[in-house]
Amino acid sequence: MAKESPIRFENVGFAYPERSVLFDEFSVEIEAGATLGVVGSTGSGKTTLTRFLLRFVEPSDGVISWGGEDIKDYTLESLRHSIALVSQHVTLFPTSILENIRYGRNDATDDEVKQAALAAEAFDFIEELPNQWATFVGEGGYRLSGGQRQRIAIARAVLKDAPLLILDEATSAVDNETEAALQRSIARISKDRTTIIVAHRLSTVRHSNSILVLESGEVIEHGKHEDLLAIGGKYAALWSVQMGEKIAL
Repeated sequence: MAKESPIRFENVGFAYPERSVLFDEFSVEIEAGATLGVVGSTGSGKTTLTRFLLRFVEPSDGVISWGGEDIKDYTLESLRHSIALVSQHVTLFPTSILENIRYGRNDATDDEVKQAALAAEAFDFIEELPNQWATFVGEGGYRLSGGQRQRIAIARAVLKDAPLLILDEATSAVDNETEAALQRSIARISKDRTTIIVAHRLSTVRHSNSILVLESGEVIEHGKHEDLLAIGGKYAALWSVQMGEKIAL
């Protein structure tokens, strides 16, 4: 899949077993090289949208295409090789922090791993660890903070250099200062790369090229941050609440 190829959802339908329909004739296009923010309440379909792309779940109707081809026509290996995922829950393996980052691309050199860590703003804290890059992490190892773990995940994504980057609630469990640092890293690695940011914190998506506001699998608002604020709808209400402003709902 090429970096210049858009991703299209066309009339997609889906329901989890024994639950009501979540998506019904859902259609949206994600521009190649652009960053799309996806927000909405719990159960709105935000994460399911990304699960479609990784083919963890399959739509019952419609087509999801990338590069003009139905993603079902790609092998799972080639599809997932083309996607870098950074989620809220970061898995650390019982080995050195250097090897944990190298998991993003197994044939990467030590220097490439360290350059990825630099881009993810992980380099400095790693240099301060007891054994620096050889520090053992994972089960039974040195305990990293939530923000440090996220930096490791972002460094892996940098190293993988996939044409599609998905960030699923990647900054939801960190403090505001750490979130700001993570956002700098995200902005750096998402430049000219198709990126989907699923977030509860609207500050995470405010600089996206466009933002989808989902409710029960439907797009109720779609536009840039400033345009959505001007509409005065759901997004604006959520923004005001998160910014601590008093509004009349």
